[in-house]
Amino acid sequence: MDRLLKSAQQLRADMVDRLAALVACESAPGSLPHLESCADLLTRWGSEVLGRPARRVVIDGLPHLLWPAADQRVLLLGHFDTVFPAGTTRSRPFTVRGDIATGPGVLDMKGGIVQMLAALRLIEDTSAVGVLLTCDEETGSVTSRPLIEAEARRSAAVLVCEAATPEGHVKVARKGGSVYSVTVQGRAAHAGVEPQRGINATVEVAHQVLALGRLGVADSGGTSVTPTLLSAGTTTNTVPESASLAVDVRAWTRDELERVDHAIRGLVPVLSEATLAVGGGINRYPMPAELARPLLDLARSTARRLGIADLTGAYAAGASDGNFTAALGVPTLDGLGAVGGGAHAADEYIRLDRMPERAALLAGLTETLAAARRAEAATAGGIP
Repeated sequence: MDRLLKSAQQLRADMVDRLAALVACESAPGSLPHLESCADLLTRWGSEVLGRPARRVVIDGLPHLLWPAADQRVLLLGHFDTVFPAGTTRSRPFTVRGDIATGPGVLDMKGGIVQMLAALRLIEDTSAVGVLLTCDEETGSVTSRPLIEAEARRSAAVLVCEAATPEGHVKVARKGGSVYSVTVQGRAAHAGVEPQRGINATVEVAHQVLALGRLGVADSGGTSVTPTLLSAGTTTNTVPESASLAVDVRAWTRDELERVDHAIRGLVPVLSEATLAVGGGINRYPMPAELARPLLDLARSTARRLGIADLTGAYAAGASDGNFTAALGVPTLDGLGAVGGGAHAADEYIRLDRMPERAALLAGLTETLAAARRAEAATAGGIP
């Protein structure tokens, strides 16, 4: 048995205990007290493993955690915020049944963080390994994006510890994404006495919903343009004066994102005298498979050594912070985190029996990349 896998299996009980503690330490989006508490816990764990202190990078009050390497060959990237509001663990606490654990954020991506820390414990020399854990990925990485990009530029490769597929596939490509707000302005009037004097923003936004639906590609694997959050009106007896609509766009190519962007910005009102305003735009360009292929080959060779058969590279419709690093041209491999399913849902789960092998896989791949940096340095220095 490979030494990494054997050592990782010995860490399984510790990983489960840490996962329970991390899930219990809630990290609701934008909730500073919860994010700070979770950052405190991860600061202790990460600094113990790496043997160097964390830099807490606070941007607009949000605490991101960075352990930079002076000569950074590889960046391990993750996030500790979840989509679940504070208090969710009271109704859905961390629970283990056999080899399955459930709980808010257990897969996306607290399991991946626990595996990352276990992998770092398995690596003898982490001096070329940087670690970045952000706390606003679930809300668009608005504050952390510059930090992610700066650290990626310092790295030869980025390994993203987001969840694998339910089958355990890593992720070599991701769709890009855009987020828009469409605001409609009409005119209020009494809905029963003189509705004809009003300009109904609800009716106008309904026209826009139908127009947006025509911008997508019918193929389920193609471009999606999805109206999501909708708000209109004030009272039941008033013609709505205003309405707002959020729109989610996903596409495999930069050209498709830009096509939809142009079309959304070109929307025109259907009702006379109604006005439209469009906000938002392209958030993340797609993560292309070409940048991941060399890293996938290295991951496959590591997997074979560990006895993991047929490690596969999957295409994922969802975006991650790996989209940012890949857009810079930095080789990026995603989905190196936990194996499970149901992310963002009440039945989110992780397979505990797969945690040791995934930690060993990440450790082996990271070691290979770090060793390449040391070899390059030795050659540059004239050392045979």
